[in-house]
Amino acid sequence: MPQFGARGAHHYSAAATNPLLLHSPPTTATRLRLGCSLMRSRLPLAAHLGRLLCSSSTVFAAPAPARHLIHRAMASNAATKTDGVAAATEYEEVLGRLSSLITQKVRAQSGNRGNQWELLAHYLKILELEEPIARMKVIHVAGTKGKLLLSVDIRVDISEEKFLKYFWWCWNKLKEKTDDDVPMPAYFRFLALLAFKIFSAEKVDVAVLEVGLGGRFDATNVVEAPVVCGISSLGYDHMEILGNTLGEIAGEKAGIFKKGVPAYTAPQPEEAMISLKERASELGISLQIAHPLEPHQLKNQQLGLQGEHQYMNAGLAVALASTWLEKQGHKDLIPANCTDPLPDHFISGLSSASLQGRAQVVPDSQVNSEEKDQNNSLVFYLDGAHSPESMEMCAKWFSSVTKEERTLPSSIGQSQTCGSSKKILLFNCMSVRDPLRLLPHLVNISMQNGVHFDMALFVPNQSQHNKLGSSASAPAAPEQIDLSWQLSLQEVWEKLLHGSDSTNSSKNSQVFESLPLAIEWLRKNARENKSTSFQVLVTGSLHLVGDVLRLIKK
Repeated sequence: MPQFGARGAHHYSAAATNPLLLHSPPTTATRLRLGCSLMRSRLPLAAHLGRLLCSSSTVFAAPAPARHLIHRAMASNAATKTDGVAAATEYEEVLGRLSSLITQKVRAQSGNRGNQWELLAHYLKILELEEPIARMKVIHVAGTKGKLLLSVDIRVDISEEKFLKYFWWCWNKLKEKTDDDVPMPAYFRFLALLAFKIFSAEKVDVAVLEVGLGGRFDATNVVEAPVVCGISSLGYDHMEILGNTLGEIAGEKAGIFKKGVPAYTAPQPEEAMISLKERASELGISLQIAHPLEPHQLKNQQLGLQGEHQYMNAGLAVALASTWLEKQGHKDLIPANCTDPLPDHFISGLSSASLQGRAQVVPDSQVNSEEKDQNNSLVFYLDGAHSPESMEMCAKWFSSVTKEERTLPSSIGQSQTCGSSKKILLFNCMSVRDPLRLLPHLVNISMQNGVHFDMALFVPNQSQHNKLGSSASAPAAPEQIDLSWQLSLQEVWEKLLHGSDSTNSSKNSQVFESLPLAIEWLRKNARENKSTSFQVLVTGSLHLVGDVLRLIKK
């Protein structure tokens, strides 16, 4: 996602389902959210592991072009330019054009599966991208969870003028050549095409492509000969499109496998592994399992991303990065085997990787700054989990980190275990998700780890899902707010806790008309109960996580 720096330069970093999601005030470090994130290495490749960089290589990555990555873009950050007003206006125009490509079709409609896949060939021809993509060195990654560790936190400087030039070049060419038979590409596909244009124009040495949805029909799958393919952990997500079984889902993900191209996978459930191996066998390629990294391989360093599942993601990242290095003739830079400690440049990358909205802890600066002893009386724990498996990982992480923090010494030398704490859930999920597949996992795993939620808050997301730009996050008027979905989530929650007896619902949960009202309620309670630590888990939706980050970082 572009991040404006001094002199109006953009920083592109992998986010992808960096959702993420930080919406800063309009300063020289404000971010503009783009679905396809672009990255360039400033350090040797292996020093960025997870980021899959190579010595002296220019590396870009295009994580999944998720719509929430570009919500509420802060066009006013273009004020660092001499003609800031004109630049801001142009960015708003760009965001408006992108908004026009967001389809209103319901995702679960059958026509969405591989919808008009054949049109991608027309778009590539219009943009003269067939040959550049054929020459491009690509690391292609698909999976339900963990893809982002493979491409986290790399930056590329690109000027505002250059970014706008590429956008308008693609937009104008497509507008000129498309018609009723070959319409303008939808939002996700346009962003992928824009990324390919920038990759080729900037002459990158390697591009890390993260699949947006599935694999077989994803826009990134126009790459016919990647350097290496990887499948991260698979789970039940996007079932309305990809299938109802792990085997069906794995089959769609395996659509990125190519004949003659090495492939790696993280350990998978048996049903998923069978499907992956079948596809690999059809293509005559070997599918290698990248085993989880062991803590001793990091030489007493910690992974930059929290959670025990990240060791599995790190193992896949090491395998893919090593394959790239070996193919570039840098065999001396890769690990000698899969059990010895990693080279220092690998450890440096893995330990410094960071990703907003995934296992992220953010103390509320507004409330905590008012505390004389500087204890954190209101802390947000953000994780964009939205599948059953990621809910379990989220619950384990939240349970672990809140237990650890309760034993840390405070700023005045007293253990925080002296005070009380309240665990609060702030939750929403998209209506295509089944809360009965999400909330039970969160509740059960939390209880198994000794965590019980004192209160659950259900809110609608702040951002609009079909509009970009400065007005995209404007709250709806009270009479326009439909809380039926949030009320149904609350009902599921209460039945989980009390069965058919929901007489205590007002004591255990609340539905708020807006996210700002929920944040205000949390801050009011934290101020009125200064001896209590309010630990708020925000999860269920990357949209929600991004909205919370924007509000609490104002």
